[in-house]
Amino acid sequence: MSLMSRIRLEQQAKAHKDVKDNGLGARIDLKTRTDPFRELKSRLHTEIIQEVDPNLLDDKAAKDLVRQTVENLIIEKLGQEEKPLSRSERENILSDLLDEILGFGPIQCLLDDDTVTEIMVNGPHQVYCERNGLLTLTDVQFADDNHVLRIIDKIVSPIGRRIDESTPLVDARLPDGSRVNCIIPPLSLVGPTITIRKFSRDPFGVDDLIKFGTLTSQMADFLSACVKGRLNIIVSGGTGSGKTTTLNVLSSFIPESDRIVTVEDAAELQLRQDHVVTLESRAANIEGKGAITIRDLVKNCLRMRPDRIVVGECRSEEALDMLQAMNTGHDGSLTTGHANSPRDILSRLETMVLMAGMELPVRAIREQISSAIHLIVQQSRMRDGSRKITHLTEIVGMEGDKITLQDIFIFQQKGIDEQGRIIGEFKPSGILPKFLSTLDAYGIELSREIFFPKGGMTF
Repeated sequence: MSLMSRIRLEQQAKAHKDVKDNGLGARIDLKTRTDPFRELKSRLHTEIIQEVDPNLLDDKAAKDLVRQTVENLIIEKLGQEEKPLSRSERENILSDLLDEILGFGPIQCLLDDDTVTEIMVNGPHQVYCERNGLLTLTDVQFADDNHVLRIIDKIVSPIGRRIDESTPLVDARLPDGSRVNCIIPPLSLVGPTITIRKFSRDPFGVDDLIKFGTLTSQMADFLSACVKGRLNIIVSGGTGSGKTTTLNVLSSFIPESDRIVTVEDAAELQLRQDHVVTLESRAANIEGKGAITIRDLVKNCLRMRPDRIVVGECRSEEALDMLQAMNTGHDGSLTTGHANSPRDILSRLETMVLMAGMELPVRAIREQISSAIHLIVQQSRMRDGSRKITHLTEIVGMEGDKITLQDIFIFQQKGIDEQGRIIGEFKPSGILPKFLSTLDAYGIELSREIFFPKGGMTF
């Protein structure tokens, strides 16, 4: 973390004395804060933007030179001010202006903080962040709605997105791959809002998830074998349950020799293989034309000779094309979906297929699902903020008009300790997956012992 970011975070820590708990886990301001240097910073910001060569500011290859140039210019201008400034005031103004010109304004300190996993801007005067799965009201504030809008424009413009009254919501991403959603008035009644889902600069690996208690080493070995054995897998879970992180880990098991094509709304997957083609959907232009949907991209990637197709999230009609791809030789495909249980994700898939406008009988859709998907990885965000894989569930086939499932591993919660942390254990169900013969055919050796209970692993 940079010196300026540390200074900013220290300022926040000091300001927390002006905040108290409201009894519901959220914190509220005890007084309305005003920035005595707001006009000075606004004036200096305008002057510096006008004086610095815009080509230099856009030069991504010379970050250090750009920062040093801007920093020297700010220091020079602060030295010309008639009103005396203390050393701490100069440092604070310098930090804020650097964040404003080179970063993303007031939230840059949160972006630099590796302990923050999510940032939520609810209008100019309320900014929350998530640490260790828990939400906290920060001391960060914007000057006004226009200030928030300026930062939103700074986020969306580089990737060809736009936001205005005719298009008041947008999905985007930061240069580091973090996911961003912005929505402005008239849709948002609290002012312009920004929600940022941050991702680690160094992507989590399977060992990290084991350390966090998301799964056990036995479950990791099983999932590794399933991916290498080219099984089709869907990661299911609620919002913020860690689906994308788990999808990243699953994708790390794909052999280097495979050609991988990823399809996403906003490119955020962090695959480490060399042979990866990343496709990103595109919103409509100002005339309402030119949109390229996830479904369009899924259809197109079938013509790109993929060994593996990874769809960041199935949420609509593209589910039909994904299922058809899985059923027509594109084994080993991975995707995610929003649902609270393995059975729920099947219902969601049925609904998404119907959204494609195909008048298919429900039984025909279920047969497609049961033959296409082999394994459901169900993930949940627990009450203590931890993320756990609660079910590894095999899709066995059809019994009449119903898809049959069997759990291979489950997480069994037993209680909560004195610190409010979840107590439980991961347990195998004692059932051997029917697709073990498929893994054997690929020469993947998997010990049968991991499927039988031995007391489980407690977290």
